[in-house]
Amino acid sequence: MAMTVTMPQLGETVTEGTILSWAKQVGDTIAVDEVLVEISTDKVDTEMPSPVAGIIEKILVAEGETVEVGTEIVVIADGSEDAGEEPAAPAEPEPAVADQGPTGGGAATWSQQGPTGTERPPLEPVEPSTPAAPPGPAPASVPAAAPAAAAAVATTGDDSRRSVLSPVVRKLAADNDIDLESVQGSGEGGRITRKDVEAFMAAGGATAVVAAEAAVPVVVEDADTTDMTKVIVEEPAPPSEPVVAVAVEAQPATPAAPDDDSAEELSKIRIVTAERMVESKRPSAHVWTSVEVDFEAVAKARQQHGAQFKEAEGFSLTYMPFISKATIDALGAYPVVNSSFDQEAGTREFHHGVDLGIAVDLSQEGLIVLTIPEADSASLTGLARDIRGVAVRARDGHLQPSDLSTSTFTITNPGPFGSFMSAPIINQPNVGILSTDTVVKRPVVATLPDGTDTVAIRHIGYLGRSWDHRAFDGATAVLFLAHIKENLQSWDWEQELR
Repeated sequence: MAMTVTMPQLGETVTEGTILSWAKQVGDTIAVDEVLVEISTDKVDTEMPSPVAGIIEKILVAEGETVEVGTEIVVIADGSEDAGEEPAAPAEPEPAVADQGPTGGGAATWSQQGPTGTERPPLEPVEPSTPAAPPGPAPASVPAAAPAAAAAVATTGDDSRRSVLSPVVRKLAADNDIDLESVQGSGEGGRITRKDVEAFMAAGGATAVVAAEAAVPVVVEDADTTDMTKVIVEEPAPPSEPVVAVAVEAQPATPAAPDDDSAEELSKIRIVTAERMVESKRPSAHVWTSVEVDFEAVAKARQQHGAQFKEAEGFSLTYMPFISKATIDALGAYPVVNSSFDQEAGTREFHHGVDLGIAVDLSQEGLIVLTIPEADSASLTGLARDIRGVAVRARDGHLQPSDLSTSTFTITNPGPFGSFMSAPIINQPNVGILSTDTVVKRPVVATLPDGTDTVAIRHIGYLGRSWDHRAFDGATAVLFLAHIKENLQSWDWEQELR
């Protein structure tokens, strides 16, 4: 018995996809959730996992071809000896062995980079073998137990998951002459990702084998950043026994600049971003307005509840959920800002709910707007979870189709990078986009409860907003921003966090 796999719909508005590369060829064995094919859409590039285990019987769409959603792309036989005949009864699935790839857990891995139009090296079949010993001899003075512990670490985890590598990872490693056996994987089951390879290169090609110590996830962040700037890294727990550090020959972190100018092919996300930005500027009459906001009330709430929040939720309380909550309320007060404008049809659509778009930076390689559906029904803590969730899924490669649905209003956040004021381009079909810039301490003139003025140190920031002048006018734009400002400065955020 065989199953025919079709082109999936990777996003609400996606209608077609391009086959970038096949991870398996005809005759190859594949396990459930093992990478089957890399697909490119106008939203993202994604590695599609196999929905079933079996043998690749026939590839129906060649690499480089673009087909509509629902088109049959590959046939996978169930792997039985008489795969071509109708079996009398359904066969029990054979348990997958380690060298056939992973058998469970994990959705499609999403990747935003990778140049289009370039030939990608096919994945080579992984031969079953005993994991190689770490490079370099161990010092003679190390106790005998240490090499044994190091060997145990080398053989723990899902080696087959490490061997399931995307074409992007293989090409990056090949271009930089990197031995992937020396790279520690941070993906599911120890799988090596692009970020692992880049981190290895940035570290000069050095790695360490830690004996019998589990890795402890650590969140590295700046106190004033949002969830979209957090980076989760792996850090070994303090060892109780001596460990063996094995160094690999260092590679230069940054190659020397060439004497002449050089050109490179644009990545898919760069091409799509360029198209979308130009398409947005063409119909929308962009206007920019900004306001100064005293974030002191928010800063005090973060200071008083930050530690408790982080202990309960596992991540820090940032400014972003406060701004989002205040903005959602303002969208209810000014519904024309939460609308879509159709000049050709002579209509505009008012959205009764808020599907909040959040712009997420992908390590400076691209920007993607992800959606929090029905954000107007979420609490402050719920918004914090949702914002962090879409950002982590984007960077870890676990985006879901709902994350790519169409938003009704968008917030972008360049503030953690040090911006003062920003004028973003509208995310179509929205009629406005809010920019949150850096919040810093500044001396300002503050009015005391008795009406007198004084100079005080306050947390001050700016909110900038690009809006479509076709949909409404300047008075509405300014009043909308003033409403957000008033919310941020006067709401009882203590109550919101209880």
